Amino acid sequence: MNVGRAAAVLAASSALVAGTALAASAITGGERDGEGHPNVALITFYTGGRLSTCTATLVSPTVLLTAGHCTAGVTGSVGATFDPVIAEEPAPDGSPPVPVASSPGGYTDEELEAAGYLPGTAHTHPDYSSFTDPRNWNDVGVVVLDKPITNVDPARLAPTGYLDLLTPNVLHETLFTAVGYGTEVRQAESGPQKPAPQPFPFVRRFAEAPGQKLTEQVLQVNANEKDPRGTGGTCFGDSGGPAFLDGFQVTVTSYSNTANCRYIAGFQRVDIPVVRDWLATYLDSPAS
Repeated sequence: MNVGRAAAVLAASSALVAGTALAASAITGGERDGEGHPNVALITFYTGGRLSTCTATLVSPTVLLTAGHCTAGVTGSVGATFDPVIAEEPAPDGSPPVPVASSPGGYTDEELEAAGYLPGTAHTHPDYSSFTDPRNWNDVGVVVLDKPITNVDPARLAPTGYLDLLTPNVLHETLFTAVGYGTEVRQAESGPQKPAPQPFPFVRRFAEAPGQKLTEQVLQVNANEKDPRGTGGTCFGDSGGPAFLDGFQVTVTSYSNTANCRYIAGFQRVDIPVVRDWLATYLDSPAS
């Protein structure tokens, strides 16, 4: 798997191998998104010869904002689609639900376009610490699309320092809406009955989770779907996906503290200067 670790922290990307879908979970609990967040996309790419997927958000006609661990080490082009449903069921031949490149070196633009995906190029924040420095997490990246998107409205980024307005008491009562692709952690229809990541249906989902802790770099939320204040959280496959507050995108999904993606989840803040100054170099207009 394309998984980064820092102590017990698990990065929330999803890895796929031709013919086999590995543990590719996503929103735990929550609901199908449908057209609720049309500017949230699935991205697919190769790192080290492995096929992986993440989530990203259109923040300008040519820029998708995602996690740094989704863009670091990518070879070839990145494919994107805004389709809310990737696959309801596995393919009869066991092939992955996303395009497969002809070479482990990654996609070509032509392969992606032939499959109906939008091609782009990955870029990672130069100070992304690969989960080694909590004070300088910088788990952000972008995919710059080859062509601008004209039929999808970009998400609105929160003003710089927006989350700093939340006192601890207010934070604990504030619900953040996370959006991502993949399957929920749930009880299987057959076999072992312990709730576990189920790879299908492969769809865009959303869930609400209350804030738990805020640092200069990271927003932590309580991702337990049993918490009566929320409806679920994030897991593998949701990496890079947005969390929204008051109509603004305030974070991207970064990590989970547990292998079954319950309890605490970490989101990289995108309302901080170190992220916004870098992101402004890719946007069509200056960051707010």
